[in-house]
Amino acid sequence: MTDLHRAFALLSGKLIRWVQQFILLLPNLLIALLILVVTFFAARLVRRIMGTILPRVSAHATLNNLVGTMAYLGVLLLGTFFTLEVLSLDKTVTSLLAGVGIIGLALGFAFQDIAANFISGIIIAVQRPFTVGDVIQTESFFGTIESINLRTLDLRQVTGELVRVPNRKVFETAIINYTVTTRRRVDVECGVAYDSDLERVREVVLASLHGFPNLLPDQPVEVMFTSFGESAITFTLRFWIPYQKQVDYVGAKSEAIMRIKRAFDQAGIVIPFPIRTLDVSPALQAQLRQQLAD
Repeated sequence: MTDLHRAFALLSGKLIRWVQQFILLLPNLLIALLILVVTFFAARLVRRIMGTILPRVSAHATLNNLVGTMAYLGVLLLGTFFTLEVLSLDKTVTSLLAGVGIIGLALGFAFQDIAANFISGIIIAVQRPFTVGDVIQTESFFGTIESINLRTLDLRQVTGELVRVPNRKVFETAIINYTVTTRRRVDVECGVAYDSDLERVREVVLASLHGFPNLLPDQPVEVMFTSFGESAITFTLRFWIPYQKQVDYVGAKSEAIMRIKRAFDQAGIVIPFPIRTLDVSPALQAQLRQQLAD
């Protein structure tokens, strides 16, 4: 019985000390609860303000939502630390910060590619080197941008395939944006026979472009002879057109090729095709005649 009374006395004494500590801590608990409530409403207010201000600065909705969410979480985290300070849980705060640092370091190593794409997406959203609808060419793909996300860029190729290019690849490699200047030069390569009058060829080519649709008048039309080929003297026709989409460029090049071919046919100018000469040795000729005779 003595042990039972001693155990009961120890238990009751500990319970009494807990109740006393709770009563002493009750004002701090009320203050901590008040801080949490204020923090919650303050975080919602900050996110609402961010949702109003950010669209005036940036047109990237995904980036705006990310910044608003980070501000919301930052206010909540700050309020949580103040609450723990009021409750005299300083060691808990230190442990939480150390744990967050270790977890962040581990996640950084485990998801470094995802993190690189994510950071690249943020930089692209801020700098805005291109927008939805632009025609661009990356290291491996060519097409129209359909959407820009924080991790990938959706590119619709001219053949119809949808390619999701990681933002890190887009950020680290050279990009050609064909839409940014709203104009593009069309190069058409061709060849004429060696006995052609090159001055006459130039005149015929330039005349074939009279009345060409959407030809920019402030840029000259040029015919440049470029090389002596195996069976032809090659030249390049160069002219400029307004550019909004890829069909503008392809259509203009196709129209120029048809006009050049029609003009050459009317002027009697020959576009030669490659010619190969087969030189057969006399011994092989005799062998072939013998086989035919047999």
